[in-house]
Amino acid sequence: MSMFCRQCEQAAKGTGCEVVGVCGKNPEVAALLDLMMYGLKGLAIYADKARELDARNTVADMFLIEGLFTTVTNVDFDPVQLAGKLRKCYDLKEQVKAMYESAYREKNGAEAPAITDGPAAWVIADNLEGLVAQGQAHGVKSQHSDPDILSAIEIIIYGLKGMAAYAEHAIILGKTDEEVFAFFHKALAATTDTTKGLMDFVGIAMECGKLNIKVMEMLNTGHVEHYGHPVPTKVQLGTRKNKGILVSGHDLRMLEELLKQTEGKGIDVYTHGEMLPAHGYPGLKKYPHLYGNFGGAWQDQAKEFPNFPGAIIFNTNCIQRPAESYKDRLFTWGEVGWPGAKHLTGWKFDEVINKALECPDLPDAPGQEILTGFGHNAVLGVADKVIEAVKAGAVKHFFLIGGCDGAKSGRNYYTEFAEKVPKDCVILTLACGKYRFNKLEFGDIGGIPRLLDVGQCNDAYSAVQIASALAGAFNCGLNDLPLSFILSWYEQKAHVILLSLLFLGVKNIKLGPALPAYLSPNVLQFLVDNFNIGQIGSVDADLKASLGQ
Repeated sequence: MSMFCRQCEQAAKGTGCEVVGVCGKNPEVAALLDLMMYGLKGLAIYADKARELDARNTVADMFLIEGLFTTVTNVDFDPVQLAGKLRKCYDLKEQVKAMYESAYREKNGAEAPAITDGPAAWVIADNLEGLVAQGQAHGVKSQHSDPDILSAIEIIIYGLKGMAAYAEHAIILGKTDEEVFAFFHKALAATTDTTKGLMDFVGIAMECGKLNIKVMEMLNTGHVEHYGHPVPTKVQLGTRKNKGILVSGHDLRMLEELLKQTEGKGIDVYTHGEMLPAHGYPGLKKYPHLYGNFGGAWQDQAKEFPNFPGAIIFNTNCIQRPAESYKDRLFTWGEVGWPGAKHLTGWKFDEVINKALECPDLPDAPGQEILTGFGHNAVLGVADKVIEAVKAGAVKHFFLIGGCDGAKSGRNYYTEFAEKVPKDCVILTLACGKYRFNKLEFGDIGGIPRLLDVGQCNDAYSAVQIASALAGAFNCGLNDLPLSFILSWYEQKAHVILLSLLFLGVKNIKLGPALPAYLSPNVLQFLVDNFNIGQIGSVDADLKASLGQ
């Protein structure tokens, strides 16, 4: 059985995974994920048509986002769990179809035109083998025969996947928006429209970047309303003698519920990977048993998790094949799944807590402390000081060095770049790419830390707000600021942030380690011509270019 997937930065040979995914998914799982996308397109087609007739199904709205999130890299590897989601996708598609046909009859006094082919006409297979066969028939390359249009369609779909991840986090915090739901339907349905040309899809991709800014603002508002604005906070990287639970992923609401349920039980909660910024939120840091951060970025879990003796839970993407040494104390939640790992639903975490209480204590081994919590509110709170430092020449340049980390060679570039940034420059960072250098000592400029951790990839909105505020203060455009974007990417959430930056007109972005395999030569040239986007090169050359030397 073969497969083809090229949605992440680590696509095999820079072109695509064809035997097994570098992420760990096998051809069976790849086919089920391809079928999920096919099924979601059918659901979106009918949801879009129904919405035009003022008919909506809120369950289907939610599932479309959950289903897209499921297909993000390193989320769900469990064939049985995926088969269940596919059944739900099909049933919802049929429900929305019936709702649309009823609304059409009521409005027009006639039967709705039948759709007899494509994803809207999909009939689900009745067993796992049949689902896999259906998925293999509807892989990535089946979406269009023109390589440039296929590239543009993939750009849209991967953007929708990334935006869905942010939207699900926002929805969990009570933040929804009808315009956002409508765009998901419209954009995903459009990818099946054979009458659209290349520039039609380019326009939809830019609109995706625009809507993602709104989604990230919703998520930021949800975080702030629930937990307050992040504040600069020192985070312990060591451990103390106590029972422990390690939380990996991005979802703060899940962390909050776990903290509530572990109060007074002699259990310390540790963050991992993108959960590190949780320590900066007043509403979370108030729990004294939110003790520290264990380990680094997601790709190091296989060598780090065997050294964590407590329970471990993943609440979003970034899971890897677990070693047998910790698989029995590993849990998944939300859209995450791994065969053989215990999957939890809802908001009760008794099983994780009980497992932690059964496990040995962590060692009493204090470690280094690092700073997090420099969201836009914290940075803009000292904006006058920052602006004055720029005007006085004390701060010459800002570098946003952030994005996803990964195991592929070439990512040491970001460590070297951060180390070589001149002492009169400030580094903004976010997402797990910061683990390449966030334990280094950068000092400060007149009391302004030279390394400002803005937060998760989910907090890219804060970075945009900081840049926009600086542009406003200096009465110039974003591209006129002494600000350079040096970005690393791995999966679809980073992809949609890039679309947002392009929508904002940001130019001269350096992206790496490799450029996306799904960019056709002509589409890549379009990006170069219009945005001067480029792949990272040598650190010294890129640094000089950023500084105009």
